This record gives sequence, structure tokens and C-alpha cells, in this order.
Amino acid sequence: MQFDRTSRAWAVAPRVLTLAVAAALATLLAGCAVGPDYKRPTTEIPASYKEAAPGWKVAQPADQHDRGDWWTIYNDTELNALEDKLNTSNQTVAQYAAAYRQARALVGEARAAYFPVISGSAGATRSGTGSSGASTAGSTRSGVNNSYNLQLDASWEPDLWGKVSRTVGAQEASQQGAAATLANARLSAQGTLAQTYFSLRSLDSMQKLLDDTVVAYEKSLKLTQNQYAQGVAGRSDVIQALAQLQSAQAAAIDNGIARAQDEHAIAVLVGEPASTFSIAPSPLTAIPPAVPAQMPSALLERRPDIASAERAAKAANEQIGVAIAAFFPSLTLSANGGYESSVLSQLLTTPARFWTLGPQLAGTIFDGGLREAQTNAARAAYDEDVAVYRQTVLAAFQDVEDNFASQRILEQEIVVQQQAVESARQALDIVTNQYKSGTVGYLNVLTAQTTAFTAEQKLASIAGERMVSSVGLVKALGGGWDASQMKLETGTIAATSAQ
Repeated sequence: MQFDRTSRAWAVAPRVLTLAVAAALATLLAGCAVGPDYKRPTTEIPASYKEAAPGWKVAQPADQHDRGDWWTIYNDTELNALEDKLNTSNQTVAQYAAAYRQARALVGEARAAYFPVISGSAGATRSGTGSSGASTAGSTRSGVNNSYNLQLDASWEPDLWGKVSRTVGAQEASQQGAAATLANARLSAQGTLAQTYFSLRSLDSMQKLLDDTVVAYEKSLKLTQNQYAQGVAGRSDVIQALAQLQSAQAAAIDNGIARAQDEHAIAVLVGEPASTFSIAPSPLTAIPPAVPAQMPSALLERRPDIASAERAAKAANEQIGVAIAAFFPSLTLSANGGYESSVLSQLLTTPARFWTLGPQLAGTIFDGGLREAQTNAARAAYDEDVAVYRQTVLAAFQDVEDNFASQRILEQEIVVQQQAVESARQALDIVTNQYKSGTVGYLNVLTAQTTAFTAEQKLASIAGERMVSSVGLVKALGGGWDASQMKLETGTIAATSAQ
């Protein structure tokens, strides 16, 4: 009995030794990841924002506290409610949220390659040959055979050249990029909503101006009719006053088209049908709040679109390693075992047991340049993503500078325009009194009225532009987002997946 045990041990020992050697080799080579290590692409960063130099305030730590709901700095309860609704119902954001969940699932799919694949099977077959009838001369009775089996298979391909780790790294970078893209989509939708909302409020101000102008022109028409009745004014003055009133009435009606379009656009942003959505008119009263900003170097961490482009470059870099790993042989460790018997009652007995165990080393000897072409394609894809990243950074700084310049210039312009409105009103009062006294013709009144209306219309337009530009500046600076949120979200998900 001792001899039998020793014999079986010596028979199994070479197989076990073979597997142990292969596993040890796999462990030694597991850290040999081929391909370039990733470094963030360099890009030129200015020392300061040119357009913000005259009055820009550098953000202090307290200024960055809890800026997630950045729209609350405008202190508009209706805007706050609309933004809250957008965050839960906007379908574009929902689309990118689904894409993020898909990217997260692909990370789990890539990580599964670190582990062995184990499968099991069980089966029963019944087979026979020849005729089932009685035997005749020159023939034999056929037999019916039964076969039962229970089998377990396992295989594992060690990550010798880092193909799996590179693939996982690429998927993790893509997941982080998807998180940043989701944040960018959300920020874009939030900003578009706020800009459209303030545009609508500016149109409400314009509507009030037009309605007030219609009332003023009605009074002017009445005055002209009285002057005509007294023989002081001609029939032409009445007709001119009437034409000006009708033009103002038409403009008041036309303003409703733009307002309706803004209202419908807001309905889509908050996920509601335009047919059932409405916002009560209310003239614009808000003024742009102060928006402290980080230094230009921090913009790379504050803009989700920049983070998304940078993560795409990281994923492309990892794909180069995946392509290079294809040049090296792969090692597969496999084992299977189970029971097989023609008698079901004897299936789980020792004589019915079988097993196989061993490694397999495989590599491509000739592929007609396929792997080299794939590697070159991966390198080109990386260069493309680096160019996209650098272009995104340039566009981001342009966006910030554009909005800083807009805020600065509009702030100066509105002061001058307010003075122009005041001067136009005074001129209209003087000319109207002169017309009443008969010292000037009605053409002077028309000119003064047109000048005053144009000045007030321009003032209302500038006020709306300032608010839209203010939202654009907040968006350009990244809203309340920063890259740590992307990393935190991904890390939290990874920890949850590991539990």
C-alpha cells in the first residue's frame, strides 16, 4: 500500500511541479508591463487672465466653499427651482449618465481578466449501433451504451506583459473621462438654462418697455389730435403719431415670439413638454454678482471638458501598451477534472475520476505586419487625443477671456447707456413742451421719442447681455466642479465594487 501511494505521488509530482514553475514564472513576469508610461501632455498656461486684470479678484478658500449649486449666487428662487428640476429630468444629462454607467461596467469587465475562468458541466448520453432486432446469420446484436459525466474546467492567463493592467488602466481612464463628460453635460445644461432664463427675463423687461411706450404714444396721439382740433397742428401730425403708435404696438406683439421660444427652450431643458409649461412674466432686476476665480493654472482642474479630454489621452496611451503586448507570447494555465462512467451509480467513485493539468505557451510567428500596424494606429490615436486635449485647453482660455472681456466692457457700457437714457428723456420732455406751446413741429417730437425709445431699448438689452455673460463666465471657470470630484466618484465606485 505504501508503494502504491508513493507511485501515485511520483506520477503526479511532475505535473504539479510543471504548474508550480509556470505560476512562479508568471508571478515574476507579472510586473513587466510593456508600453509607455503616461504623463499628462504639456500645454502652455498663462500666468494671469489678460481681460480680467483691471478688477479681477483672486478666489479665496471660502469663495470655493460648496459651489456645486453655483446658480444660487443669483438669488433667484424661480431659477433655483428650474435648475433643481433640470438636474433630475434633463434627458441629455440622462444620456451621459447612462454612458457613464456603461464605462463603469467596462472597468469591471476588464478587471475580470485578472482572475481565472472556472466552468462546470454535467451530461448524460445514450447511444447504440446496428439493428435492434434479433441477430441473423452474419450479423451480431447491437449494443446500447450509456455515458455519464461531471466535469470542472479552469483556465487562467497570467498578465505577463501588462496587457490586462493596461486594458484596465484604459477603461478606468475612460470611466473617469465619462464622469467628467457627464459633469460637463450637466454644467452645460445648467448654464444654458440660466442664460435662457435671464434672456427671457430681459425680454420681459423689453415687453414692459414696449407696453409703456405704447401708453406714452397713445398719450402723444391724443395730444396731437387735440392740437389738430384746435387748428395748431396739421392732419399729417395726427397720421404720424398714429403710425408711430401702431409700430410700437407691432413691436410689442413681435417681442412675444422671442419670449415664447425661450420659454419653450426652458421646458425642454427641464424635461417638460412645451405645451404644458409656462413661466409668469417678470422684468429683469438682477445684476451680475462678483465671481472670484482661481489662477489660470487651476483651470485645468476646474473645467470638466478639459479633464475629459485629458483622460481620453490617458486611455489612448494605455492602448499603446495593449498593442505592444501582442508581440509577446501568452501563457495559459489550464486544469480540468471530473468523473465519467457508463453506470450512473458508479459516477462519483474513484475509478471514474479523471483530470488534466498543464501550461500552454502560445505566440504569433507571422501576421503580415498586423501587430505593427495596430501599434502604429494606437500611437496615432494617442497623438490625436493629445491634440484634442491641447485644443480644448486653448478653447477654454479663450472662453474665459471672452467672458471676462464681455463683463468688463458691458459694465462700462451700461453706465454710459444709463446716462444716454436720462439725456434722451430730458430731451423728450423739452421737445414735448415746445410742441405744446407751438414753437416746434411734430417731427421734432417724433425724433425725440425715437431717440428715447432706442436708448431705453438698448439699456434693457445690455442688462440682459450682462446677465447672460455672467453665467457664461461661471461656466467658463468650471462652475462648482473640480477634478477631485471625478477622482472621488471613481474611487467610491471602485470601493463599492470591491465589497
